[in-house]
Amino acid sequence: MSRNLVLLDLDGTLTKSDPGILTAVRYAYRVLNTPIPTSEELETFIGPPLIDSFLLHGFPQRQQALEAVDTYRHAYMGEAMFDDPHHPGQKIPAMYLADVYQGVFQALTDLHQAGYQLAIATCKPEPQTFKICDYFHIGSYCDGVYGASLDTSRIHKDQVIAYAFQGMGFNPDRGDRAIMVGDRWTDIDGGHAQGLTTVGVSWGYAHPGELAEHGAEIIIDKVSDLPSAVEQSFHGSGR
Repeated sequence: MSRNLVLLDLDGTLTKSDPGILTAVRYAYRVLNTPIPTSEELETFIGPPLIDSFLLHGFPQRQQALEAVDTYRHAYMGEAMFDDPHHPGQKIPAMYLADVYQGVFQALTDLHQAGYQLAIATCKPEPQTFKICDYFHIGSYCDGVYGASLDTSRIHKDQVIAYAFQGMGFNPDRGDRAIMVGDRWTDIDGGHAQGLTTVGVSWGYAHPGELAEHGAEIIIDKVSDLPSAVEQSFHGSGR
């Protein structure tokens, strides 16, 4: 029986994650005694693979950038702990300095009830992704959770999508179809590289005009519009 699969980005699509990501990024620059980029430059770290962002901002040599990524991960995963804004006096890893966007759980429930299969497809490393989805109870709303590898063998969105397809047993020959939902150009380009229709969400971290410039077939402004956008995407979708 054919299936319709909705691939969902995590950061900026389901979770408002910039507080934790940028806290860990700043930590890496401080530990490595490198000037912290401007606020505008820091915003570009959300979405693309971290190594690409570190290479562009302060760590031009690959080995330096890899060291920055490792330092970031130590802070993000809990080697350094930070104040929990929701529980004064408690400390948490940077990866939990985030919130699920209002309305996300209802939208995911509606999509499941409409018969869609749902899977996370994120460029965040998979061990972090599992922990975050568990902490915020996102995983229980999805049929699969897929992230990047800890090495550099699977760090771009099209690679993660291919990995998710393999894990979900996605088979276009039997009529399976999929779309990609995300907030950055990386989601749109990655989806298109795999031949998918894409839905861009404007509540995340895209710069003005970014989603349209990269050819998102549908762009929505509210989480509550996600179920209808998915329905529209599959109507006449080529895959």
